Amino acid sequence: MEYTRLGRSGLSVSRLVLGTMNFGSRTSEEDSHAIMDRAHEHGINFFDTANSYSEGGTEEIIGRWFAQGGGRRDQTVLATKVYLPQGDGPNENGLSALHIRRAVDASLKRLRTDHIDMYQMHHIDRDTPWDEIWEAFSVLRQQGKVLYFGSSNFAGWHIAQAQEAARSRHFLGLVSEQSIYNLMSRWVELEVLPAARAYGLGVIPYSPLHGGVLSGVLRKQREGGAVRSGSGIWAAAFVEHRDSVEAYEKLCADLGEDPAHVGLAWLLAQDGVTGPIIGPRTADQLDGSLRALRITLDDDTLATLDELFPPPAPNGAKPAPEAYAW
Repeated sequence: MEYTRLGRSGLSVSRLVLGTMNFGSRTSEEDSHAIMDRAHEHGINFFDTANSYSEGGTEEIIGRWFAQGGGRRDQTVLATKVYLPQGDGPNENGLSALHIRRAVDASLKRLRTDHIDMYQMHHIDRDTPWDEIWEAFSVLRQQGKVLYFGSSNFAGWHIAQAQEAARSRHFLGLVSEQSIYNLMSRWVELEVLPAARAYGLGVIPYSPLHGGVLSGVLRKQREGGAVRSGSGIWAAAFVEHRDSVEAYEKLCADLGEDPAHVGLAWLLAQDGVTGPIIGPRTADQLDGSLRALRITLDDDTLATLDELFPPPAPNGAKPAPEAYAW
């Protein structure tokens, strides 16, 4: 396993992040525990979850796994999230000091731990002032309940707001941003990635295979296998970009690599990316993902991928954020 610092922090995390959103919904508790054990065997130490996954059930599954002992908690950099509704009451969502206090205590109880390593805002809260948010977070850190803070689904401007507000309080602020990022969804390159690099945030891409569209859907269709991208926004993306996906799968075949592994390797090659979140449903899928760490994409391959899935620069060749300038 390869490790890197999470943003400008001193925290060392694996370059693949174990996503747990399937735990309790698509993956049984027994299989979830097996996947987490296998992740540790491979050296994956960074686990990502959220209090909203399976209505808190995912955190409970992780908590029961920690309770088995054997150094499971000590070997894990644990990340969870706050923001989404936890009930029907008017103060059971968002980033108010009241909701943050209640949410973190509930997560700690479900996770059966005395602290959270990385506490992430699941979404920007446009109704709560940053002074209130950072005051609430500083109390959590003083209490030892949370060590680091991160964001998710933030725009570049939100990152700047958060960091400047933290700076005014002489607070460390954010050390990571979790965004959707993959070959087919590159919008974060316009402002989020430049902001994250400027403020020293590690970037943690989720949905690295665009809901399975980049996992070899055409090959799976030919082989009669299940295609995860068969519904919703992923199906629409597949239909819209079918020619590019077909050319992508051919390129991967020429490289002798699985499309899913190439998609992960491309993210690992992007400046500022800490590590993509992988969401295996089985231990075998987890094992396969490690291949991405051993793939090196040369300049010609990277250029071809840019042609197949162009970066969203409004003015062509200029890199972000200067792409906006003329």
